[in-house]
Amino acid sequence: MKCETEYAKIYLTKSFFILRNKIPKPIDKLKFADYNEVYCRGYQIGDICKMKKINRQDYLDFLIRSKDRQIIKVVSGIRRCGKSTLFDIYRDWLTERGIAPEQIISLNFEEIDFEHLTNYRLLYDYIKPLLLPDKMNYVFLDEIQHVAQFEKAVDSLFIKKNVDLYITGSNAYFMSGDLATLLTGRYVELKMLPLSFAEYCKGLEIYELGKTLTKMEKYASYLNDSSFPYALQLGRRQKDIREYLAGIYNSILLKDVVSRLKISDVMMLESVVRFVFHNIGSLLSTSKIANTMTSNGRKIDQRTVEKYIKGLMESLMIYQVNRYNIKGKQYLATLEKYYMADIGIRQFLLGANESDQGHILENLVYLELLRRGYDIYVGHLANGEVDFVARNSDGITYFQVAATVLDENTLRRELSSLEKISDHNPKILLTLDDIGAGANHNGIRQMNALDWMLKHSL
Repeated sequence: MKCETEYAKIYLTKSFFILRNKIPKPIDKLKFADYNEVYCRGYQIGDICKMKKINRQDYLDFLIRSKDRQIIKVVSGIRRCGKSTLFDIYRDWLTERGIAPEQIISLNFEEIDFEHLTNYRLLYDYIKPLLLPDKMNYVFLDEIQHVAQFEKAVDSLFIKKNVDLYITGSNAYFMSGDLATLLTGRYVELKMLPLSFAEYCKGLEIYELGKTLTKMEKYASYLNDSSFPYALQLGRRQKDIREYLAGIYNSILLKDVVSRLKISDVMMLESVVRFVFHNIGSLLSTSKIANTMTSNGRKIDQRTVEKYIKGLMESLMIYQVNRYNIKGKQYLATLEKYYMADIGIRQFLLGANESDQGHILENLVYLELLRRGYDIYVGHLANGEVDFVARNSDGITYFQVAATVLDENTLRRELSSLEKISDHNPKILLTLDDIGAGANHNGIRQMNALDWMLKHSL
């Protein structure tokens, strides 16, 4: 099956297709016997890369449920978390169910081939003649934030009855402010993260890297090698993984923060980054960050810190969690905690530190709760703190997180905050201990955190 346009040709063999730009000669026969997925972006035909897919079913199900609905599907997430691959998997799903290749239009604006379309009018004029009038057209616009005033093209495509529209972006800014107002009621957003621990363990099996690893060894690999999907393809080669993480970190910092916010003092920005990375899971304020850095010889004002923190949050590298007064049932405006989208980048930048294990586990629990659709807060008590107050449509669950509670005094300390809560909502203590997992402490369930991450789904 073959469909040709001025700039692209799509070839379909069995359930696989390749999107290529300006291919000089048609290719009528391609064999994909040993390939799960084929990417030819930037390669000559014949330079076929063997790729293996990690099934991210929860995300795929979101797209499947939203198929053919008159609403824009927005997938946001940190760079390299797997958004483009999710679209590849979903397009395979479409073609396997009878969608013809000429019904699929796919553009990735990080490819230089589409650089000439980074004007909303040129983009719209390019796509419009490709639309089939008598069939549904599936339009994928990847990394759409590179297109100036892209919302105008998106809105014009959205109002067409025969367009099912999907877009991605690598920062929160692209769906904020005036744009969100313009598209209010017209889009649903899937907030995508790098691999969960459960997905990472599946990836180890797919790439045949984890056959002899224990659960704790897999956890250590997850922390050190990162949760970005492509890192698994590097076969646990530390030098390659460090270079890959350096590329992601520099790309996010320079493209999503420095360039967009027009920051001139990059070294000061990096100092703020290191401070926040070092203090994940600790209560902070922008004034505290500014004062601490200034006292350590890096003079910076609170307003600059606020600007940098906002940029880091909009790049989706870090997340801010505000406090909630459990007894007064009020949201608090002062002091907050920060967590990272990927611990591997932190390990790369700061190195591993055994004393940080509690905060690192806390970070991963936060991300897992985020994946499961909770609204998350830090629980404030008069004489204590609960790590997470997690709220969803079913109610509230309280979580306390510790690396280990084998010491009796540590166990009593971690339980004490949960015991001060008088309501009857579920209370859970998560640790890395196998000993004690399954225990019930007067209604507080103790669970192994890794088993909890492996066995639960969204």
